[in-house]
Amino acid sequence: MAAALWALLAALAGPVPGPGPAGAAQVPQVPLLVWSTERSLWAPLAAPAGRVLSEPELRQLLEPGLQRGPRTVLLFLQEQLSLEDFTAFGGVFGNEPNGAFPRLQGALGSAGSALTLPSVAGAAAAALPLTLQRALGSPPPLRLPGGALGGLRLNRSDPESDPGEPTLLLVGLPHGRSGLMGAKEALASNDAVLGVVLQVLQEEQVPYTALFTARRAHEPPSPGGIPGGFGGPRRGLLGVGEGPEPPPPLRWPPQGDPQMLLWARNVSVALRGQQRDLTPKTFGAAAAVDLGGSSWSPREARLVLQYKEVFGETLNITFLLRRSWFPVSGRSWAWLEEIGVTLGGAPPARFRVRGAAAPSPLGWRCGDLGTPGPLLLPLPPLEHSQHWGLRILDLQVQGFNVSGGVFGGASDCAGFFGPGAWMGLISGGLLLGGLLLGGGILLGLRPMDRFDDPRGPPLPVPLGE
Repeated sequence: MAAALWALLAALAGPVPGPGPAGAAQVPQVPLLVWSTERSLWAPLAAPAGRVLSEPELRQLLEPGLQRGPRTVLLFLQEQLSLEDFTAFGGVFGNEPNGAFPRLQGALGSAGSALTLPSVAGAAAAALPLTLQRALGSPPPLRLPGGALGGLRLNRSDPESDPGEPTLLLVGLPHGRSGLMGAKEALASNDAVLGVVLQVLQEEQVPYTALFTARRAHEPPSPGGIPGGFGGPRRGLLGVGEGPEPPPPLRWPPQGDPQMLLWARNVSVALRGQQRDLTPKTFGAAAAVDLGGSSWSPREARLVLQYKEVFGETLNITFLLRRSWFPVSGRSWAWLEEIGVTLGGAPPARFRVRGAAAPSPLGWRCGDLGTPGPLLLPLPPLEHSQHWGLRILDLQVQGFNVSGGVFGGASDCAGFFGPGAWMGLISGGLLLGGLLLGGGILLGLRPMDRFDDPRGPPLPVPLGE
C-alpha cells in the first residue's frame, strides 16, 4: 500500500502545467483520482502531462473507461482539495497510519485500474456530475450526504454480459476545515466516510468505479500569508513575487562605484524613553537621510547618517570602520570599531562594538545589535550615553573592498558559545563527572572474602556467645 500511495504522490507532483499565457497560472485547478475494480480501463500513461484539463478533454479521457467499466459509479466530492493536501498529509515512507488518507490508499492499492489527473480545471471539476451523467447515459446523480447508502439496491451486473441501468452516486464528504477542525483532521474524517462507503460495496460484492475530487480549488493565500481552505503548508519556497522586494542598501558615494555599503531591516533610536523608528527615513523610495558627512580612506571609513527633525533636532548616527594588516594571520582585517549618536550640538554618545571583525574582503553582519546588549558597550564619558538607546536588526555593513556595488559576503556576529551553549556544556560536564565518579566508586569496591567465600575455612563462634 505504501508503494501505491507513493506512486500516487509522484504522479500528482510530477506533471505540472507547462508554460503558457500569464493568466494561465491563475486558473483554479484541483486533482482528480479515478479507480475501478475492473482491470485495464485506462492505459498507464493515459493522463496528459503539462496542462490543465478542460471539461471536453476530461470527458474524452474518462468516457471510454466509464462505458466499459462497472455500472455503479461513485463521485466522492469534498469542499476543497489541492496537491499540497497529498504532499503534506499523505503519510508515506512507512508512516501510513499517521497519514490522512489510509482508506483511499488501500482502495488505490487494491484497485484493478487507476487514473491520476493532477490538474483539472476548477470549472471542469464543478461540472463533473453532468459530465459523468452524459458519459454514462444515466439519470441525474443520486446525492448521498455523508455517504449514507441506507438500503439502496446497487447494480451487480457486468456491463459486457448484462449492461443494465447505470447508477451514478454523488457522495458528499461532509467535513470541512473550521476553527475546531484542522486540515488534517477534516481530511482524515472525510477519508473515514469514504472507507465506510467502499466497505459496504465490498461486503455486497458490487463492482464499481470511483472518482475523488473537490467542488473547488484552493483559495489563494490571504494577504496575511495564511492559506485558505485545506493544505496547510504550501509549496512557496521557490515562488516568485511572494513579497515586496527589500530596499537596496545605502551606498557611499551615491554616484559612481561605492566604497561603503550598509543595510538593515530596522533602525530605531530612543532618548529618555521616547523611541523613533528611522527605517522609513533610511531605506526605500521615501528615504530622507543625508550621507554628506561621510568620509573614506584605505585605513578608516566613516559612514554618517544625518536625519532632520528627530526629537526636534538634527540626529547623526556614525559608523566608524577601520582596517589594518595583521602579520600573525598574514592578511588584512576590517572591523566596525564604534557607533556614535549625536543630537544637535550635544556631545556624542559613543558605543564600542565587540567582535565586529572580519577579513577585509568581507563585511560584517549581526541579526540584533543594540544597547543595552553584549555587543554594544558605552564608552566614557558614560553620562553622554546613559539616556540613549540604539537598536539595529539584521545589520550588514562593509567599508572596504566593495566590488560591483554589492556585498561581498559577511562574517556573522553569532557565535557558538552563547548562553544556551554554555548551559548545555556545563550541565553535560557535571553529569559526566558524576557518572565517572560513581563508576570509579563501584570499581573500587572489594568483597569481604572472610564472609562471602563459601570455600574458605569456617568461622568459629563460641557457644557462650
